Amino acid sequence: MARVYRDAYGVPHVRASTVADLAEGQGRVTAHDRAWQLEHLRRRATGTTAEVLGPAGLPWDRLARRTGIAATARRAHARLRPESAAFVAAYVDGVNDGLHDDAPELRELGLSPAAWEPWTPLAVFLAQHLLFASLPGKLWEARAREVLGDDARLLSHEGPLASGSNAWAVGGDRTATGFPLIGGDPHRGLEHPNVYQQVRLSCDEFDVLGFAFPGVPGIQHFAHAGEVAWAITNAMADYQDVYDERLRRTADGVEALGPSGWEPASARTEVLGGEVLEIVVTARGPVFAGSVDEGRGLSLRAASVVLDDLGFDAFLPLLRSRTAADVMAALDDWVEPVNNVIAADRSGAVRFRNAGRVPVRPEANRRGVVGPESAWTGWLDELPAHDVAPDGQVVTANERRGPESDPIGTSFAPPHRAARIRALLDGRRDLTTEDFRAIHDDDLLPTLALFQDLARELDPGPVRETVLAWDGHMSADSRGAAAFAAWRSALVRRIAAEPVLAPLTEPLVDNPVLAPWLDLTSKVGFAIESLVRAGTPFGIDVRAHAQAAAEEAVGHPATWGATHVFQPLHALGFTIPALPVSGDYDCVRCTSSIPGVTDVCSRGSVARYVWDLADRAAGGWVVPDQLALWVDGELAPIVTDWERLTEEP
Repeated sequence: MARVYRDAYGVPHVRASTVADLAEGQGRVTAHDRAWQLEHLRRRATGTTAEVLGPAGLPWDRLARRTGIAATARRAHARLRPESAAFVAAYVDGVNDGLHDDAPELRELGLSPAAWEPWTPLAVFLAQHLLFASLPGKLWEARAREVLGDDARLLSHEGPLASGSNAWAVGGDRTATGFPLIGGDPHRGLEHPNVYQQVRLSCDEFDVLGFAFPGVPGIQHFAHAGEVAWAITNAMADYQDVYDERLRRTADGVEALGPSGWEPASARTEVLGGEVLEIVVTARGPVFAGSVDEGRGLSLRAASVVLDDLGFDAFLPLLRSRTAADVMAALDDWVEPVNNVIAADRSGAVRFRNAGRVPVRPEANRRGVVGPESAWTGWLDELPAHDVAPDGQVVTANERRGPESDPIGTSFAPPHRAARIRALLDGRRDLTTEDFRAIHDDDLLPTLALFQDLARELDPGPVRETVLAWDGHMSADSRGAAAFAAWRSALVRRIAAEPVLAPLTEPLVDNPVLAPWLDLTSKVGFAIESLVRAGTPFGIDVRAHAQAAAEEAVGHPATWGATHVFQPLHALGFTIPALPVSGDYDCVRCTSSIPGVTDVCSRGSVARYVWDLADRAAGGWVVPDQLALWVDGELAPIVTDWERLTEEP
C-alpha cells in the first residue's frame, strides 16, 4: 500500500515498495486532489461534456466523437506491453478508489464522478493533444492560400493556442557545482486547475519527481530522478494530415472516393444532445467535418491512429532511467506529440534528440488539405540528435533548428525566445539555479527595435514618444509596455479590417472549438512582425495604419499590468484573483496576450523548473496553482528529505 507525504506547498510525495502499489497510490492521490478535473477530463475524452455543461459542450463533444478519441485509446490500450498495461491498470484502480464528490464544482453540479475504464488514461492523454499539432494550422493554411496565394506566408506565426515551450541546459563546466543544469517551462492554455501536477513517485526501483498530467500515470515530460533529469519542448513536427474526402451513401452503406475509386467506409451513429451524429471513418482516417449527406468531408490522419499507439510503453522505462542515454532509449517508444528532448546526468552527459513518429509523404500533405492519392509511405528513420560538450549549452524553444528541422515540420515558432535565452547564457560560467530562475523571468520584447523603427516614422505624439523612450521590457508596472500594447492592438485591428482579408473571416471549418486557431484578428496579431517588415503586405499601407493606431491608443491604460492579468480558463467559469503579470508571447517569460483581441493572459508557462544534477533539492519548481510565486517569477523549493515531509493519514 502506498503512503502519501506532503511538503509545505501540498505537493504529494507517493512512496511504495512496488511499482503497482506506487501507481495505485498516484491514481488515488490524484483523485483526491483533482476529483473535478479528472471527471472533466474523462468527459472530454469520451465526448460527454454537454451532459453537465449543456449546449456549450456540444462542439467539443462532436469533435471528440468524430475523431474517435475513445476508439483510438481502446485500440492503443489493447496493444500495450503487459507491464505497461498493469501499470495503467493499477493507476486506474487508484483513481477509482480515490474519487469523491466533495469538490466545489461537483457539489455545484450535484454530480458524482463516474468510474474510469482501463483505457481512460490513454483517452485523456490523446484528448489533451488532439489539437497540439498540425490539424488547426493546416485548416488555416488551406484557406489562407486559397484567398491570398503564396503571400499567405506573411500571416504565419505561432498561433494563440499553439504549443510552445522553453528548455535549455548547460554542461557541468559552466555551472558553480560542476554538474549540469536544466531549466525550462512548457507553454499551454492556462487552466484552473492546472494542466500539470507536481508529484514525486518513489519505490524500490526508482525515485522520480516532476510534472504529471492528471489522469495519466507516471511522469512524462519534465522530471528529475536524482541521477538523471530531462525536459522537453514541442518540436513543431508535422504528424497529422487533413484529407478532402468525397462521400456517398449506397445500398450497402457509406463509401469514400479513394485513389483507385469508390471504397467502403465504416459508419455508425451515436446520439449526442438529442441529435443523431454519424461517425464515419475512411481509409485515411476519421471524418471530423462535413458529412455523407453533404457529399464532402475532411478526415484526419495521425500517427497515433495509424499505429494504434500513444507511446505509453515509454513511461516505465523513463521512470527507471539512470542516465541520459537511458532517457533517450526509453523515448524510442514515444509517438506523439513529437518533442525536442534534453537529458543530463551526474556523469556530466548532456544529450538532445527529437522523439516521436513523423510520417513520410508528399510535400503537399505538409502544406494544407490534400486528396486521397497523397498517401503515407513510411516513417522518418532518424530524427535529429546530438551530444552537448561539458562546456557547451543547448537551447530549444520551438524554433526552426536549421536544416535538421526541414524534414520534421514546416511551421515553427519565431526564433526570438531561443535567441534571447542563448544571449542570456552565452559566455557565462558558474551558473546556478538562481541564474536559471532569472532567465525564466526575462520579459524583454525581442522585437523592440522593429517597432521603435516604425514609431520613428510617425508624426510626433504621446504614444510615439512613450514607445521610443521605453526600454522594451513587458513589465507589469511599465507605462511604456502599456502604450506599446495599446498601439499594437489598434494596428492589428485596423489591418484585420482591410477588405483584402475579409474572406478569411469565413474559415474552412466553422467549429467553435477550432475558432481560436482560425480567427483572422488573432492571426494578424501574431503575424504583426512579418506584416510590419513587409511594409505594404497585400497592398496594405502599414505605416498609415500605424499612425492612426497611435492616435487611437492615446488613452491607453496606465500600466501593462492593468489589463495584462492572469486569467485561467475554468469549465464552469470559476475565477481566481486577476493579478497583473509581466511578459508577453514572444518574451522568454511567456504570458501570452492576443494582440487586437485581448490583453488578458490566458496562455503561458504552466510550469517552471530548474533541475540541478548536483542535488535535486538545490533546484526549484512552480505551477500557477502556487499563484503568488508564479506571478512573481519565483520557484518553490524542491524537498526530497522524507523527514521534512508530513505523512497523510
